[in-house]
Amino acid sequence: MGTAAFLGDLLQALRENRRAVVGGLILTGYLLMALVGPALVPLDPTMKYAERFRPPSLAHPLGTDYAGRDVLAQIIHGSRDVLAIAFLTALFTTAVAVGVGTLAGYSGGAVDAVLMLLTNVQLTVPAVPVYLLIGSVFQVRDPIGFAALISLWMWGPLARAVRSQILSLKERDFIEAARVLGLSTFHILFRELFPNLTPFVVIHFIRIMRDAITASVGLIFLGLAPFSPTNWGTMLNLAVFQTGAIYIPNALHYVIAPMAVIVLFQLGAIFFAHGLDEILNPRLRAPA
Repeated sequence: MGTAAFLGDLLQALRENRRAVVGGLILTGYLLMALVGPALVPLDPTMKYAERFRPPSLAHPLGTDYAGRDVLAQIIHGSRDVLAIAFLTALFTTAVAVGVGTLAGYSGGAVDAVLMLLTNVQLTVPAVPVYLLIGSVFQVRDPIGFAALISLWMWGPLARAVRSQILSLKERDFIEAARVLGLSTFHILFRELFPNLTPFVVIHFIRIMRDAITASVGLIFLGLAPFSPTNWGTMLNLAVFQTGAIYIPNALHYVIAPMAVIVLFQLGAIFFAHGLDEILNPRLRAPA
């Protein structure tokens, strides 16, 4: 089957899977919000304390913050940083995990033992204390550096999963045939193994993006990673710690708004990843 035919079948299967459709629509909405939202909804940074903590209305669909600024505009303008960090974290984490898992599974022996020892160490130590340590030692102000730091402690689960996939695939007949034919390791890896790993890795990529948003917003919420005032974690930090909005009944919309967009993104990622898993995983595929 050619690439065009595969993509056509995949799109058809996505359209027929309700979870994938719902998740895809939610994630597409977030992507559009980050790409074109700031141009459509301008952010006025002027402080207007007379309008602080106004409830949702037609003029301010999500209300106003402690300084009278529109919360919806802040959510939209902050989406670029949040999604950029999530995407870059997933990219870095996936690259490291696929590299480590492939090298360990394909090489075997001492290389496998050393890499799995490092992976087990990473899996054993809880992530939260490490993120707290990283956030207190390193000061990052750009999405690339922030994503790289978060990726340092996220690659273990996927590396182990990729290793298991490689161990299974390299015993298949088509890999044995490639070896008998004398094909190079490069050919076996990039033309035989990686195409079979791609759907598996794509599903985990989406799940890592979901986890990366939780990690990045959590670090910023705790004040361990300074970032822009419109970042959702910064908004939560201001609402809970700096302005006391969480204790003001009329200001709860300022606390709930960033939490709601984070939860909705998580749901979209879960639905889309599960939908893809049902389509691409033969064990979950419904019988015809």
